[in-house]
Amino acid sequence: MKKFIALTLFLLTLISCSTDNDLPNYTYEVLPVASYTLPQSFKLGETYEIKLKYQRPSDCYSFQGIYYDKNLNIRTIAIQSAVNKDQVCTQVLPAESEVSFNFFVTNTGSYIFKFYKGEDANGVTIFEEVEVPVTN
Repeated sequence: MKKFIALTLFLLTLISCSTDNDLPNYTYEVLPVASYTLPQSFKLGETYEIKLKYQRPSDCYSFQGIYYDKNLNIRTIAIQSAVNKDQVCTQVLPAESEVSFNFFVTNTGSYIFKFYKGEDANGVTIFEEVEVPVTN
């Protein structure tokens, strides 16, 4: 009986170590924000919908979320995407996509939004900055 259990465990170990991988091959990339919609000013304690438009480079890219980083009153925003490396991609650009998120105003002063715009020829990250004041 002990030999049977040992043999079964050995076979299960071999099967679980199979190198066959049927999972899709994805990488992740950050995409630029093509355009955005912001109000002229915010009111303290209010919630605002901020709309973002972005362009997928091909149909192999899929939306994964909004990159959102906050540091004091500075908000850095970009589009997160997954790229399917196993798919044959269509090089024709898909239509621009739109996403949004709700922004709750918690501080006075101004908020600075830094929208990711890509990289220049030297690989330096480019941001478009917009300052939105908070009124009472």
